[in-house]
Amino acid sequence: METEIPRMLAWRMNEVAQETFTFHSSRMRMMHVTPEQLKAMDVESDRCAAELSDARCDVLAYACLVAIMCQGPGYHESSERRLSQVAVENGGAADVISSAGALIAGIHTLGAKKIALIAPYMKPLTQTVIEYIQAENIEVTDSISLEIPDNLEVGRQDPLNLVEIVKRLDTSQADAVVLSACVQMPCLEAIQKVEDAIGLPVLSAATSTVYQILKRLELKPFVPNAGRLLSGAY
Repeated sequence: METEIPRMLAWRMNEVAQETFTFHSSRMRMMHVTPEQLKAMDVESDRCAAELSDARCDVLAYACLVAIMCQGPGYHESSERRLSQVAVENGGAADVISSAGALIAGIHTLGAKKIALIAPYMKPLTQTVIEYIQAENIEVTDSISLEIPDNLEVGRQDPLNLVEIVKRLDTSQADAVVLSACVQMPCLEAIQKVEDAIGLPVLSAATSTVYQILKRLELKPFVPNAGRLLSGAY
């Protein structure tokens, strides 16, 4: 969230006239990607929304996809509503999105009914993510779990490794590929390379979040070399 999203917005500031973004963060603590720590992390989201609404942001984005999805199907909707109310009560009303909701919306925007995905999580957490996505009328045809429990190690992965990892993913039945179902695992440099290689739309939690940010700001959702969702076609 704090690396790839600013990079995509920075491209727009450099290339699109009269656009300036500021980027603000408030952190929910979590070191190990376990259900217990994820649930404790989610409790802190109200505090973060209040802190960020102090800055009178236009959009608030809840970054951690799996912290939302491990709360049960559809939780992104109630979470976004609750955090919106927190911002309103603090006098800083803002559109609230989540990477979990953004990924679901991004898949639907592409018209995909079936996806294959790669996640850094341990297999039980990946299965939780799959069940959450499938509850949104999207079939997950195949998945790869990288099984990295340490959140810092997730963020240190070389995104270009995904160009090779995706070769082990069965995409034959998929309409699209989620290259990283986690905003912590970098994949931006690999998205266009993989999309060009496999001939299917490729998206991530981060690119889906940027798509929703730009839509909420009523800006054309276009970032080059970031996959079909951000191609400007949608």
